[in-house]
Amino acid sequence: MSALVPCPVCGRSVPEWYANDHLDRECTGMQTDSAAGSGGPGLPAKRAPGPASPSGARKKATTLFSGPKKAAPLPAAAGPTSAAPVPGGLLVRSSDSGGSLDEGDGGKQDDAGTEKRLRNTQLPLAERLRPLSLDQFVGQQKLVGPQGILRTLIESDRIPSMILWGSPGLGKTTLARIIARRTNSAFKEMSAVTQNTADVKKVIEDAKNLARLAARRTILFLDEIHRFSKAQQDVFLPYLERGQIILIGATTENPSFRLNGALLSRCRVFRLEPLPDEDVAAIADRACRLKQQDAGVSAVGLDAGIAKYIAGVSGGDARIAINVVDLAMGALGSGETLTLDCVRRALQRTHVVYGAEEHYDLISALHKSVRGSDANAALYWLGRMLQGGDDPVYVARRMVRMASEDIGLADNGALPLAVAALHACQAIGMPECDTILAHCAVYLARAPKSVESYKAFKRVKAAVAAEHPWPVPLHLRNAPTRMMEELGYAKGYKYNPDYDGPVDQDYLPEQIKDRDFFQDPR
Repeated sequence: MSALVPCPVCGRSVPEWYANDHLDRECTGMQTDSAAGSGGPGLPAKRAPGPASPSGARKKATTLFSGPKKAAPLPAAAGPTSAAPVPGGLLVRSSDSGGSLDEGDGGKQDDAGTEKRLRNTQLPLAERLRPLSLDQFVGQQKLVGPQGILRTLIESDRIPSMILWGSPGLGKTTLARIIARRTNSAFKEMSAVTQNTADVKKVIEDAKNLARLAARRTILFLDEIHRFSKAQQDVFLPYLERGQIILIGATTENPSFRLNGALLSRCRVFRLEPLPDEDVAAIADRACRLKQQDAGVSAVGLDAGIAKYIAGVSGGDARIAINVVDLAMGALGSGETLTLDCVRRALQRTHVVYGAEEHYDLISALHKSVRGSDANAALYWLGRMLQGGDDPVYVARRMVRMASEDIGLADNGALPLAVAALHACQAIGMPECDTILAHCAVYLARAPKSVESYKAFKRVKAAVAAEHPWPVPLHLRNAPTRMMEELGYAKGYKYNPDYDGPVDQDYLPEQIKDRDFFQDPR
């Protein structure tokens, strides 16, 4: 018995051997295209005379799908996109084959969908405000502005495999959904938090069937792609190599650290930058106006000072700004107006956004501030690290390094102090050890600096790595046995305490005895 396969157009399950005839004769999704050949709309197309031929049916089905096909107008919906079911849970997003979403019937339908979504108070405020087109998208002008490279690729429907990298709230998922609305490809949205490689393989198999039966590409959007291990990420490689799927990955972590190098070589990486304060303020103002409309009052927006404050504490994250407005206005009583105190109470910032990459950026800033003798900046970066939850013992270990690398011989008291700070942090922990770290950071920043020993040892390491391991001179070797004495071990060694002044004696191998590692050879 032949296995059943889903039709890539209408979703109906049909025998595999009959799939092409189904596309040719009775698929309801084909009625519009086949009406001219059937004698009237809604009737299956007439077949050309001649014996039934699987290859002929396949050829005709492919022809129907190979060219650009204008999609039906988007139905009004509460969500950001509307979708039709196709095989294996793939989502085919309705989209125009060209032109702006604000033009023609598609643009009118988008407006209707936007209005319905904005009125749906059951959705989170950030979802209600999510842009549906590039013209509504705020920020990232280098990518999606009028001359942006990503905008050009999206509008021409030449989407490459890509990684969208940036902090939360910058628009990675929004960009992916805009692509879903604009592309003629099938689109599947997944999350590495809740799904695994078995789910990915199922989508890839469906994508292969869709390409074979309907000559249609599939775009797979995988949010939080860094949650897949590097071994799990390997699942994409053969299919990206053969062009069987287009992958759009979104990550908040540095792809260089968290993504497979082979995967990165097959994708373009687009970095999304934090939004400038004026853009965040505009988004917060729009959120306030929508909340005011919900309450049935005049939509006057935010006071400029409040908008500026929200933008300043949001760190370029639009979602934080929207959520602060939502919470602050939701706590207002009847007749109350939004004040700065209301916003501060709603914010209640007990932590900062702090990722793996920022951890390394901050310790680098702390080290360079100490090296530059800026105690003020060193304290600031120390505070940022501790507020972000960094391990105080890690910070103290780095200070021990600074004491030798940057202060060194200029102040021999720096190293004992740094080691004492490390032991104190291990003994008492946070929050009490924060003052100890501050004490050490200020001392190190204000101390005189010397990198003499640090640079000399760097030259030694370079020489050891690049040159022959020269033998120890015989006069510097010990001679614990008679045989070693007979071989010349320790012969001619001058015992320094036996001499009143400097001793003329070589301590380096003969081949490099005149080299001075404290002098820059350049």
